[in-house]
Amino acid sequence: MPEIKQDDLIVTRSLTKVYRDDGVPVEAIRGIDLTIRRGEFTAIVGPSGSGKTTFLNLISGLDTPTSGQVWLAGNELSALSGRELSDFRRDHIGFIFQAYNLIPVLSVEENAEYIMLLQGVSPGERHQRVEEILGELGLKGFAHRLPTRLSGGQQQRVAVARAIVSRPSLILADEPTANLDSKTGAELLDMMRELNRKSGITFLFSTHDQQIMERARRLVTLKDGRIDTDEVKG
Repeated sequence: MPEIKQDDLIVTRSLTKVYRDDGVPVEAIRGIDLTIRRGEFTAIVGPSGSGKTTFLNLISGLDTPTSGQVWLAGNELSALSGRELSDFRRDHIGFIFQAYNLIPVLSVEENAEYIMLLQGVSPGERHQRVEEILGELGLKGFAHRLPTRLSGGQQQRVAVARAIVSRPSLILADEPTANLDSKTGAELLDMMRELNRKSGITFLFSTHDQQIMERARRLVTLKDGRIDTDEVKG
C-alpha cells in the first residue's frame, strides 16, 4: 500500500483495464499512477478512446480493474464487498452525467433529495439542504416542477444539486456540458467552481469541452490509456 496522506482523496497505482473485443484484448487503461487531493477541480481530458470514461468508472467502483489498486477516501475499493461498495459509493461520490438522468415522475425537490433519502437523512434536513442548494443554483421557486417543464440547463442544475446536496467527498462529472449550449454550459461551470470553492468538495471531470479545460485548475491528459501530461495551473 502506498503512503496515503490525509488530503489524498483518490490514489491509483499501476491501474490497468483490459477488455476483450471478439476475443481480442484491448488495453483501455495502461498502468496509471495518479493522486487527486481533496478540494481539487480537475479535468481528465484526451481524444475519444483515450480511456477517460473507463478511468472514471474504475475510480468510482462502477468497473473493476484488471490489475492495480484504487483507494478512495483511504479505502481500497477492491477490498469492499458488493454491498459495502454500493453504500460507500452512495455516501462518498456524487455523479453528474451528460444526459442529466433525472427521474421524470419526481419533482425537482424529490430528484435533488433522492440520495439523502437513501442515506436516511431526516425530512426536515433534506428539505433545508435542497432549498439552500436550489437557491445557490438559481432554481429558487422550481422545487415542485417536473423535469419535463425545465430547460436542459435547468435540468443539469438539478443534477448538480442532487450530486452535491448529499455532501459527498467527490463529484464525478462525465461530459456534463455535452448537451448544453456554450453560454448555458459556461454559467453551469462557473456555479460548480463556486460550489467547489465554498464546499471544498473535489470535482473530477471527464471532458472534451474547452470551457471545462479553461476553468479546471489541473489538467490530466490521457493518451492511449496512459497519462500523457499532468498540468497544474498557476
